[in-house]
Amino acid sequence: MKVANGIEIIKVLEQAFPKYLSYAKDPIGLHIGTLNKKVKRIMVTLDVLENVVDEAIAKEVDLIVAHHPLLFRPIQAIDTATPQGRLIEKAICHQIAIYGIHTNLDIGTGGINDYMANSLGLSNCEIMDVTYEEPLIKLVTFVPKSHIEAVYEAICHAGAGHIGNYKGTSFQTEGIGMFIPLKGAAPFIGKVGHAEQVSEIRLETILPLKLQNKVLKALLVAHPYEEVAYDFYPLNQKGKAYGLGRVGCLAAPMSLHAFANWLKEKWDLDGVRVIGDLNQPIQKVAVSGGDGNKYIAKAKRMGADVFVSGDIYYHNAHSAMEMGLSIVDVGHHAEKICKPLLADFFCQKAQEYKWMLDVLQSESNTNPFRFL
Repeated sequence: MKVANGIEIIKVLEQAFPKYLSYAKDPIGLHIGTLNKKVKRIMVTLDVLENVVDEAIAKEVDLIVAHHPLLFRPIQAIDTATPQGRLIEKAICHQIAIYGIHTNLDIGTGGINDYMANSLGLSNCEIMDVTYEEPLIKLVTFVPKSHIEAVYEAICHAGAGHIGNYKGTSFQTEGIGMFIPLKGAAPFIGKVGHAEQVSEIRLETILPLKLQNKVLKALLVAHPYEEVAYDFYPLNQKGKAYGLGRVGCLAAPMSLHAFANWLKEKWDLDGVRVIGDLNQPIQKVAVSGGDGNKYIAKAKRMGADVFVSGDIYYHNAHSAMEMGLSIVDVGHHAEKICKPLLADFFCQKAQEYKWMLDVLQSESNTNPFRFL
């Protein structure tokens, strides 16, 4: 067991929820302090308010990871007479680093939107708004027959050959490789200065561009040749899609009234606002964390009976009524589910990497609204 460095911890987090998935200009990343330090205790939170930092100080936390970035808009001054200024001063004085992971956590696999859909048991889920599609490339290499299985297994283990629900996909053709080793070469097959012909397999497969270096390293390690011939080609087709919102089906239909009450219990909500006929049967559900106003029409087009989101505007509620779409407005604070999500993530990674790491979920209330 070891005490992890903050850089190590955030590197693992960003591998799971890469920065490139986030919206442009979304101020994710380190906001306060440094990650280049030992982290024994981490606390996850939805928001970073002064009470959250006070809690972190009392619990001797080294790193706060928040879903909502602390410095969402540029600040002109750090006035320690204001709550935000005091918060920043306290964090710096107590050497607490603050890191924000926002839209990349919403969008990424296993993030907020997936967590919401999975918690409701939705099946056959689709993405509401695709924001990123992985670019794909093709690898072509030439392998002597004796090593084709070893090379094939190595590159597939590194992530090549995945197409949809299939893995290990490749195309192999047999041919003759020709070469003349020059002085200074140490050929696996043949002799220096002599033309050589070898029965080889042309191996073709595809992979995400992000895995190019990893797959190439695996290829070079497994391949027996001193100089490995290979090509990477860009492809027009795209790989895995990522985006905001999910649309899927409940295991069994229920009334809007029953669904709203079930949702309150599932997500531990103080209250919800409901738009629509409470007796309407609900089965196809659209969900989106945060402010979902821009996705109302999209939810309807995708056949949803109800749209679950937050911060729905008054006139947009009228529009939803007119188009026959029910809405359960769970409020923006429903994204507090980020806390168990991130806590589970860090606990799993601490076990995997053998880190001595305490993982806490903030107990401070950051919901500005009360239900009377």
